[in-house]
Amino acid sequence: MTRVYTDGACIGNPGPGGWAWAVPAGPYASGPDPQTTNQRMEIRAALEAVLAHDGQLEVVSDSTYVVNCFRDRWWEGWMARGWMNKARQPVANRDLWEPLIEAVRGDPGRVRFTWVKGHSADVMNDLVDRLAVEAARTQLGQRGEGTPTLLGPADLRAAAASPATAAARSAGAAVAGVPEGHLLLAAGLRPPAMGGYGPNAVADGVRRKLAEVLVAKTQLHPDLVVLTGMGLGAEQLAAEAAIDAGVPYVAVLAFPGQDTVWPSDAREHFQHLLDKAHAQVLLQAKAPQNRQAVAASMSRRDAWLARNAVEAIVVWDGTDPALGRTVRSLKEHLGEEDVWVIDPDE
Repeated sequence: MTRVYTDGACIGNPGPGGWAWAVPAGPYASGPDPQTTNQRMEIRAALEAVLAHDGQLEVVSDSTYVVNCFRDRWWEGWMARGWMNKARQPVANRDLWEPLIEAVRGDPGRVRFTWVKGHSADVMNDLVDRLAVEAARTQLGQRGEGTPTLLGPADLRAAAASPATAAARSAGAAVAGVPEGHLLLAAGLRPPAMGGYGPNAVADGVRRKLAEVLVAKTQLHPDLVVLTGMGLGAEQLAAEAAIDAGVPYVAVLAFPGQDTVWPSDAREHFQHLLDKAHAQVLLQAKAPQNRQAVAASMSRRDAWLARNAVEAIVVWDGTDPALGRTVRSLKEHLGEEDVWVIDPDE
């Protein structure tokens, strides 16, 4: 069986991107795209690798978006629903997913997908990462055998991942990938307080209210950008509302794999929203190992969001005491007039 490593990169999201694949001590290839997203480049890398190799193939990727599609068989649901996801939205990147899925299912058992943790000192993952970044940076591809000599730096997304970069933002410097503008923090209630875990009338109503507020705010701040931690509930509804309102949003993730414990449909929707994000900021390079560490990571994320936002919108019904403390803290930090509260029951 041939093992091929794949990766994608994007300078900005969207922005110029690159894809790459490489076989240990074997062939490698990379290619550019002038305007794309991180997720599209991950899919493209896998597609190019599958099309380039015959026989039994193991595709090794650090993209859960790619690996979980086949491990959890998301594609079966997509096709059964006429290429709609469980959130009743068209499947993002269908133009790339469809040929990849057809290539894999056309010869059942030939291709399998394996996840590898990114930026974890895996030599081959690092190699394809740097190949993809070089293609994104230069907008030139390359092919060859063995170890390529033209390699770019590590993934440009890592610049936004380090605590030092977050600290730089708090001191007034820009974080890589986060657009300059009027940064609005979106937070609030989680399921089941939002009507449940799946699509429902309460969540639909909140999303509409959020979109209305965002549209109104763009009249005052044309450079409006939403910051969301991408948690279940209000944070993801804010991302959906931003899409509806045509406002860019940035996914600020506390640690990699925060969706690991979620059901497969929730993970699929999470990846869909990540793909639509203008940029991603990863505040911690490694996943926490216990509940206490998870709580600490989430607290650091919340502090980062409050520190970098100039305004906030919070979905709160007035009963959750922890969220109430968050509202009071934000008002003290940002000012009473710069914190909006939306009641899901109104």
